[in-house]
Amino acid sequence: MSRHQGASGKGKPSGRGTSKPTNKKSGRGRDNAKSNSLARGNAPIKKKPFAAKPSKPSKPSNPDEIRLNKYISNSGICSRRDADMHISVGSVTVNGKVVTEMGYKVKLDDEVRFDGARINPEKKTYVLLNKPKGFATTTSESKGKTVMDLVANATTARIKPIGRLGRNSTGLLLFTNDDDIVKKFTNSKNGVERLFEIELDKNLKFEDLKKIQEGIKVEGKLVPVEEISYIEDAPKSKIGLKIKNTGNTILHTIFDHLKYDIVRVDCVAIAHLTKKDLPRGHWKHLTEQELNTLKML
Repeated sequence: MSRHQGASGKGKPSGRGTSKPTNKKSGRGRDNAKSNSLARGNAPIKKKPFAAKPSKPSKPSNPDEIRLNKYISNSGICSRRDADMHISVGSVTVNGKVVTEMGYKVKLDDEVRFDGARINPEKKTYVLLNKPKGFATTTSESKGKTVMDLVANATTARIKPIGRLGRNSTGLLLFTNDDDIVKKFTNSKNGVERLFEIELDKNLKFEDLKKIQEGIKVEGKLVPVEEISYIEDAPKSKIGLKIKNTGNTILHTIFDHLKYDIVRVDCVAIAHLTKKDLPRGHWKHLTEQELNTLKML
């Protein structure tokens, strides 16, 4: 054997008595069959999700109710957090009763007072209507056609008419949700003037006009009238009369007492508000200037 062959033979393993170590796993072994094989039959089993017990259906909220603190906040008095504080110390009443319960709910038509003053969560709204015949001045739905039908599209606020006009009377009628303005009209000492054009069944005698002007007494009570006069260039059966009373029954009281029948009543002005550019059956929102003047009265 040459030196080259001997060196080569010693360095080359024969392979007869030894086997090459290997890290490859066949996948056929008993242990590997369960752990590594993802054959169709050995796919991992998915667990069913936990089925929670059905919860009790929540009580539906009443759209006509609102939390008391939100009611106060919407009125512009303070924030909801501050409202809770005022509620807790008894500064708020609902329909005359003190409420200190957190989360208390009220209806929009409830009377809510803060430190004694009534509050309103709606934006203050003022609508002037030129009323036609055939509509009752009421908020009741059982009276047929009412003035509320005529202003239904004017606002979403819960406005009400100030004073009354008979079903067959016509003219101006003011609607609002502002309690301060309502008080201004109904104040027995001051009030707000309304001017009526009245047609009688016969000419009004001058002496009767003077009696009305000076103030007549009906059943011992003085019926106050601001002004009364004949209408220029019209028959004596048509007169203008200005009063501060919010109703129109006072008109019937006066003329029934003097033996006249009223044929027609038309309210042509409320303080500085007139029917100019306001056709019969139409309404408008008061301008800022008209409102400011009304508040100054």
